[in-house]
Amino acid sequence: MTIADILDMKGRTVHTILPWATVSDAVQRLERFDIGALVVCDADQRVVGILSERDLVREMARRTETLRDLRVEEVMTRKVATTFLTEQAHVAMARMTAGRYRHLPVLDGGKLVGMVSIGDLVKARLRDMELQTGVLRDMVVAAH
Repeated sequence: MTIADILDMKGRTVHTILPWATVSDAVQRLERFDIGALVVCDADQRVVGILSERDLVREMARRTETLRDLRVEEVMTRKVATTFLTEQAHVAMARMTAGRYRHLPVLDGGKLVGMVSIGDLVKARLRDMELQTGVLRDMVVAAH
């Protein structure tokens, strides 16, 4: 199963935010859309970072002042791991596990076309395993 297959099932909506938006704006968007991360894009829609719940928690631990008025670019992760439509889901899952991150923006020709989470990949893997189990069960039943 490829990343494109997963996006076809879950949809290709990506929630983004500008780097100069406030952390308060970002938190409101995360809550409103019930998501764990926003892709940070510049005015030309190029990926320049990612802001996750984990980034916010880490900054809260480091700073004594309020985060609300800081700019997203002050707390976002700048080095963004990405994936592409033809990458196999299990390969992306292994990279996410090794890198300990939960979201991968999906790029196609440098353009942002989707986002997958570790949860999306786990669900897809479970579907694959259920299908394989069913096929094996059918083969055993047919052999008897």
